[in-house]
Amino acid sequence: MNTSEEIIIQSLTRKGDRFRPSDWVDRICSSYAEFGKDRKLRYSPYLKPKIIDGVRCLAVSMQLRTANREGFEELMQFAEENNLSILNGEGESIEVSGSELQASS
Repeated sequence: MNTSEEIIIQSLTRKGDRFRPSDWVDRICSSYAEFGKDRKLRYSPYLKPKIIDGVRCLAVSMQLRTANREGFEELMQFAEENNLSILNGEGESIEVSGSELQASS
């Protein structure tokens, strides 16, 4: 599948329910953060918290797949286990099959 530069994991389940805990995006971003030489915590350049149409989301750069394959797979597993909606760059719903992304039917 040809994926865009990033995918969006929404704080909504595939049934449309809000996902809890509501701060899951911040928790994930913090877990991928690192301390810089200035001793300040820096979020990964591959993950960005966003609010899209009033819904809290996590934007995941597809570069993460190459830079940290295990981390990417963990995120996809988290999304799958929690039935979270995943969108491609065009806003179309996609699903995880193993660690592969596929268009939803």
